[in-house]
Amino acid sequence: MAKFRDVKRLKIVEQIILVLLLAVIVPTTVCTIIVNNINQHAVRNELQYSALSISESIASNIDTFTESGRDEMDQIALALHYMHSNSDREAFLEKLLTNSKVISSIDIVKKHEKEKYKKWSDYTSFNKDKGQIEILKKIDEYSAVLAFVDAKVFEDQIFNIYKKDDRQIYVLDKYQKVIAAHNYNKKDFERVTYALPKKLVVNKAVIYGKVKNQPLAYFKISDPETLIIVNTTHHITKTTINNARYKIILALCASALFIIFIVGIYTSYLYINIRQLFKGIIALSNGNYTRKVRLLNNIFTPYETIFLALEFNKMADEINNTYKQLKHSNKELKKLDEFRSTLIDTVSHEFRTPLTSIKGYTSRLLRQDIELDEETKQKSLKIIKNQAERLSRMVEDLLVIPDIEGAKLNLIIDRVNLTDTINDAILSTKHKAERTVNIDIPQDFPDVLADNDRLEQVFINLLENAYKYSYPDTQIDVKVSQESNHAVIKISNSYDYIPPEQLHKLFGKFIRIDDKTTRTTRGTGLGLFIVKGLVKAMNGSIELNSTIENIFTVTVKLPLCD
Repeated sequence: MAKFRDVKRLKIVEQIILVLLLAVIVPTTVCTIIVNNINQHAVRNELQYSALSISESIASNIDTFTESGRDEMDQIALALHYMHSNSDREAFLEKLLTNSKVISSIDIVKKHEKEKYKKWSDYTSFNKDKGQIEILKKIDEYSAVLAFVDAKVFEDQIFNIYKKDDRQIYVLDKYQKVIAAHNYNKKDFERVTYALPKKLVVNKAVIYGKVKNQPLAYFKISDPETLIIVNTTHHITKTTINNARYKIILALCASALFIIFIVGIYTSYLYINIRQLFKGIIALSNGNYTRKVRLLNNIFTPYETIFLALEFNKMADEINNTYKQLKHSNKELKKLDEFRSTLIDTVSHEFRTPLTSIKGYTSRLLRQDIELDEETKQKSLKIIKNQAERLSRMVEDLLVIPDIEGAKLNLIIDRVNLTDTINDAILSTKHKAERTVNIDIPQDFPDVLADNDRLEQVFINLLENAYKYSYPDTQIDVKVSQESNHAVIKISNSYDYIPPEQLHKLFGKFIRIDDKTTRTTRGTGLGLFIVKGLVKAMNGSIELNSTIENIFTVTVKLPLCD
């Protein structure tokens, strides 16, 4: 019994991990091997079938080409048979050669010249040295018509539907010389011809070769004596069998990792909760009656664990209920205070601009020492209304950050006049700093496709940043130009050089460059994050650029209306 107790016991987590590895990795490995083999056999059979089909199709094309050539030669020979005048025959052949897209040359030969040709009988022969196909048809016992077809025309017709196929196709004559080829490769050609069996089956597609995943097929035609070879290249094997194999392995590995991940989450929650129970029991046994068991309560938490925790907490509550309530209340107050501080710090930067604008124009309207005309009043009320709406939008922006990250913003895309929108933004922010804004917008500049309110918010945020982060007594430049079918808006101000490795970080949430300027300027670092999200949602783009001449530029591109 003593030896039994001394045996090292595995913890629950260790046991679950061991069982999980045995229950997932072993079956996954076996399934991977089985599925991979089944898929490999299926794809291999498909490659063999396609190789056979291609060889048969090429053979059929050659037969069609040969038969059509012979039929045409029969008609030519018959026509020449009834022409007794050499001039008529020459005129006929010249006209025929002019209108034919297949025949490269044609002539009439005499029987006494037969030694010059292969034989004195109808035949179709391939001449690789001349790059031509010879077709001879007898007119009578003493003369015949001989036509030549360019091998390129022959290739185009028989390989017509396989021009985009990656397989190598070779057409050989009876001396195994290449007549026509598709995707010719000398090294591969020598390999596939070397692997040919010594005795070839005639008029039937046959698979040969020792490499199973790269099947070779041949088809031997008896008349004219021709051999067709179809080679499945390594590239085809890679894109079919190997890629499918990798995808299967990847899918099964991903499934196994997903199972391990889910069970791992469950195990981690279970382990943490059990440790909490252990700690609570130890603390209670040591006299710490304020100790509470706080579980990670979710779908992975077993009922029994929750029940034990509840009963333990009830027992601790009965011992020191008053102290527990006081501690709980203090903790809740502390959380509330932290939440309040965080909320104020987060919204203060964004709320300051519209509130200041509303306050300024309201004070202007309430002044009794000056008399405002109706146009000025309407203009002030319009600005107050716009800023109040902007204030409302900013509250929504804090809640819409998840929508920006998830690309779920609801925008009203319509024609927007850039000149009016930029001027409204400048008018809404000009109280921020005594700066000159130089606007360069071509007259009659086309409208852009955007959400008017969101686009104005983009320019307001960018102008506010330009006011805050620029040297005193320097101007802000706003330049609008057209680039292809996009409007390009550049807002530039004078500012210290920012290294490229820091520049791209400015689009992050709550990110601000920690230097002497930003330490004295209020802000939450949400401005550029929101701007980028809005511009992207309007099918635009935004870039930041900082030069060693201390010029900071924000470039916004938006699509133009058609």
